[in-house]
Amino acid sequence: MTQRRITIFGGSGFVGRYVVMRLAARGDRIMVATRRPQDALFLKPLGDVGQIQFVMSNVRNEASVERAVRGADAVINLVGILHESGKQKFETVQAEGAPNIARAAKNAGVKQLVHVSAIGADARSESDYASSKGRAEQAVREVFPEATIFRPSVIFGPEDDFFNRFAALARMLPFVPVISGATKFQPVYVGDVADAIVKALANHAMSGRTYELGGPKIYSLRDIQKYILAEIMQKKPLVNIPMGLAKLKAAFLQILPNPPLTLDQLKLLQSDNIVANGALTFADMGLRPKPVEAVAPSYLRRFRPKGQFSTQPV
Repeated sequence: MTQRRITIFGGSGFVGRYVVMRLAARGDRIMVATRRPQDALFLKPLGDVGQIQFVMSNVRNEASVERAVRGADAVINLVGILHESGKQKFETVQAEGAPNIARAAKNAGVKQLVHVSAIGADARSESDYASSKGRAEQAVREVFPEATIFRPSVIFGPEDDFFNRFAALARMLPFVPVISGATKFQPVYVGDVADAIVKALANHAMSGRTYELGGPKIYSLRDIQKYILAEIMQKKPLVNIPMGLAKLKAAFLQILPNPPLTLDQLKLLQSDNIVANGALTFADMGLRPKPVEAVAPSYLRRFRPKGQFSTQPV
């Protein structure tokens, strides 16, 4: 197998570590482009000596992006934020950062570009997050038409900020607040998303296409919270929170550096987060995604009353 050089923006993030692991196992040379290379050194043991390198790059800075893609055969963009903080804005990081990467890759003669977006990305959305994601997709397509775009639903796995966050709240609070409990999600395992990305790099037939990535089962948000409660062995009531009250809470929480809820996220909760009818999916890649029940218990058990030593009542 010919050794390729692959630059990954956001390679030290949740999805990134799984992509790096798979590419390293294939023998590729990996350049992780990140704002803080010192925080990405944990990736080093995933490859052989010298196989995984790091470069300081900020997607808001075109010169740094150009340096990062120089000499790459393929580029992967995993950069995204769930809420705004400081200079990290949806507009600059997502709507402008993505085309910066695509433009630099095209100018550098990069052969393949994989861009990870999100289900619900829509330039016309009232949500700033979804709107910036949608405009990013449009810009990437204009600059690098042959890019492969992936739109995952909510991604779960040991390091996720979805199941883990709900489980932590369920253990801490006397009841479980439910906001827009009927909204549907199609959780997708992080390892399956990484497999899809690696597949795209190996299959040129996937170039220029957009895939929506969802797990094998659709859940309402309320069903997800009920599942988590059962898995962590907590018997607590589910309490519906009116949207008006949720907005007041979100407005207050937004002053925190890492808010658990924002007004923009409440806008996202107004729409289902599932694979659209007619969309290209895992099946079109010959991949079969794992269900939540096959993975989540392995990392949710730490939230049980006695951790891994807890037993279900007879």
